[in-house]
Amino acid sequence: MPKPLNLPFDPIARADEHWRRRWGPVPAMGAITSIMRAHQILLAGVDAVVKPYGLTFARYEALVLLTFSKEGELPMSKIGERLMVHPTSVTNTVDRLVTSGLVDKRPNPSDGRGTLASITDKGREVVEAATRDLMEMDFGLGAYDAEECAEIFAMLRPLRVAARDFEE
Repeated sequence: MPKPLNLPFDPIARADEHWRRRWGPVPAMGAITSIMRAHQILLAGVDAVVKPYGLTFARYEALVLLTFSKEGELPMSKIGERLMVHPTSVTNTVDRLVTSGLVDKRPNPSDGRGTLASITDKGREVVEAATRDLMEMDFGLGAYDAEECAEIFAMLRPLRVAARDFEE
């Protein structure tokens, strides 16, 4: 987890007060600042858990995605699509997993220009261990119960729909 700030006030609430005085009330400013700070806190927490496995959360997500596939392999383009990241990011992520011996790459026999990424036995062992550790720390969301986590998911869904992450 990130180092606690232990400030004697809520800096986001303070910024919201200043914002209101200068430009008027804009509830979205406080909301986005809170979401961005939550992202920092959560990412630092999960990255700290997966780091001993030589992973970042992005690499962990790619490994999990490969374990969800029937054969343990997917085209690089599908990985990018499912993780909603740029092809360059997928290449970087998968190449680092290859270097670590957690993933193999090979030409895609059904697409002459494409590449398949497949999880190795070592990759399966690492993703299982990292998953146990992440579940043990509730993916950093231990301050919320299951119902509250479902509410968070539901609250953020319209944003994802508006961004056209998927068809509803």
